Amino acid sequence: MSTKKEKNSKKEDKVPIVIKNATDLQRLKLEKLMKNPEKPVVLPEPPRQKSLAAPPDFVRNVMGSSAGAGSGEFHVYRHLRRKEYARQKFIQEKSEKEKLDDEYHAKIEANKRAADEKTAKKRAKRLKKKKLAKMQGKKPKVENAAPTSSQSDSSSEDEQQSESNEDTNSQVSTQTEDPSSTLNKPNSEEVNK
Repeated sequence: MSTKKEKNSKKEDKVPIVIKNATDLQRLKLEKLMKNPEKPVVLPEPPRQKSLAAPPDFVRNVMGSSAGAGSGEFHVYRHLRRKEYARQKFIQEKSEKEKLDDEYHAKIEANKRAADEKTAKKRAKRLKKKKLAKMQGKKPKVENAAPTSSQSDSSSEDEQQSESNEDTNSQVSTQTEDPSSTLNKPNSEEVNK
């Protein structure tokens, strides 16, 4: 009976694996690698960058314009010409690549700077809103109290209240400009109380 189970398990192992997407392909490769973990993995080397041979310091075969050049000289000339054109093309491609890289890095820096400015602006707005809410919560509510004095007294109270509102608004504006300078200073309302 044990042999039938072994045969069934072997059949199950031989079921063809269907690769539906890139994830399945990656999983299959990983399973193949993990079957024998002691086996060394061969990683291909990255392609080498092209390097440019330096132009020759001393040219031995100088092409002249004299008559009677042999038929073999044309092939030497053609080889040198092809070599020089390849060198110039490589230099142009390299400069173009460097230009594109510089543009890319400049664009990344500009995007980062713009994002930082936007974040700083939103942070300042949040802090201003938070300080305003804090100031609103600390102020005593005099508006709800019923005026018991005459009309002249109520008008003077309105003037005093508008002056105190202006004072708090000026304090809030100075706090949003430089919050570190006003952290240790007490508010004028707190000093008066």
